[in-house]
Amino acid sequence: MARAASTLLAVTALIHWLPMSGVLSGEQLASLYGLVFDEPNLLILMRHRAVLLGIVGALLTLAVFDRGLRPAAFGLGGVSMLSFVALAALVGDANAELRRVAMVDGVGLLVLAGAFLCDRATARSATSDTARSRSRSSRL
Repeated sequence: MARAASTLLAVTALIHWLPMSGVLSGEQLASLYGLVFDEPNLLILMRHRAVLLGIVGALLTLAVFDRGLRPAAFGLGGVSMLSFVALAALVGDANAELRRVAMVDGVGLLVLAGAFLCDRATARSATSDTARSRSRSSRL
């Protein structure tokens, strides 16, 4: 279960890393979102969005190796994906690229939930093993 949690976290991290290519140029952003970013202020905002998604991806990546970071990674990753899916659904009428992003985030949310469940199962198992070990040593 521990390996499954780490693998699923890594997949979720990758989903957050992919939009980082948008930092490079407006053309990259256009290919990701199917929009033209010819207004400089909007370009700044979208490039900043790419950086923020990269930060979430970095936290998720670090959480693969450091279990202490997992609560924050689960929370931030979940809010990141759920908020986009919810906004896309509430506003509606999104283009094909944004619908694809919402679908990927929806799948990513399920993957992250799987990572969370695997991580919880691993933590419960470790707690049970420690309690059994203490019980045996106290009987000796």
